[in-house]
Amino acid sequence: MIHDETERPDSVIGPLGEKLERDTLPPPNTSRWVVRRKAEVVAAVNGGLLTITEACERYSLTLEELASWQRAVEREGMAGLRATRVQHYRQMHERQGRNS
Repeated sequence: MIHDETERPDSVIGPLGEKLERDTLPPPNTSRWVVRRKAEVVAAVNGGLLTITEACERYSLTLEELASWQRAVEREGMAGLRATRVQHYRQMHERQGRNS
């Protein structure tokens, strides 16, 4: 979803139902990515609060890393963002894709 600067929302609803604004997002120097912080960044991008480029630059993420977070949320919700579960969900979805 592409948002023009004039159409950009001031806030979005976060993963736990809270109001997220640019000032309440995880700090740019975040180094420990817990599930909630990842989900907040995904919600900010999906809701148009940040562009993909802004999120990647702000948090020093690769496009692939951010895209993997978005896919995890789409497929499994916040639980899909847990580092210990990422490989499990990836394998499960690969198997389902082969069986379809």
